[in-house]
Amino acid sequence: MLQFLFILSAFQNAAAQQLSATDVVRKADEKLNGEKSGYSVMTMTVIRPTWQRTVEIKSWSLGDDYALALITAPAREKGQTFLKRSSEMWNWNPAINRLIKLPPSMMSQGWMGSDYTNDDILRESSVVNDYTHTFEGEEEVDGRLCYRIKLTAKPDAEVIWGHQMWWVDKKEYIVLKTELYDEDGYLVRTERGMELKNFEGRLLPSLIELVPEENKGNKTLLRINEMKFNIDIAESFFSQQNMKTVR
Repeated sequence: MLQFLFILSAFQNAAAQQLSATDVVRKADEKLNGEKSGYSVMTMTVIRPTWQRTVEIKSWSLGDDYALALITAPAREKGQTFLKRSSEMWNWNPAINRLIKLPPSMMSQGWMGSDYTNDDILRESSVVNDYTHTFEGEEEVDGRLCYRIKLTAKPDAEVIWGHQMWWVDKKEYIVLKTELYDEDGYLVRTERGMELKNFEGRLLPSLIELVPEENKGNKTLLRINEMKFNIDIAESFFSQQNMKTVR
């Protein structure tokens, strides 16, 4: 019996070691966003040294090519939407009854006054396809042993970050920490995934803290209230017409 358990353990360890860094990144990305599609309800709190504000959001996604985000609060911004279809992105603002196409140059700009970028919300870039991935060792984060993985932007990829560092829990494939660097190798911001919670059978952070490196006292908290995965949603949902009517 003991010999059988030893052999089984050795087999499981060998299988785990066969995972490439790209495999781990893909598993972590799919666990958070769904293998095919996803839906989430979130509360974003923007914190500054002298003030803070809260924005409530609903978000839908289909693969890497389609995303739609709806602002549900506060009242003055309620109904505003952001749409991504392939490489094209738009913003609908009902207050001024205007649809604006977002150029690629705006992807690095802050989203709704937060430390997140438009690219973070609309996911123009793909962490799986636009980066190469290498193991950089192992390290504990909040008592959980993690793969430490470097994501290096491919030369022809249209991405914001020169490279990223990910700490991915080895057992659950949860991203517990990320560091994002610009093209010159300077650290721009750090994110931490905290307060793990079960969403439809998936253990994931329910709170993400984003701290910019240069602006001391600034941070953004993203509270995930609800998540659904692999929902039944059609490509036609992600349309300019639906931007104006989705609720």
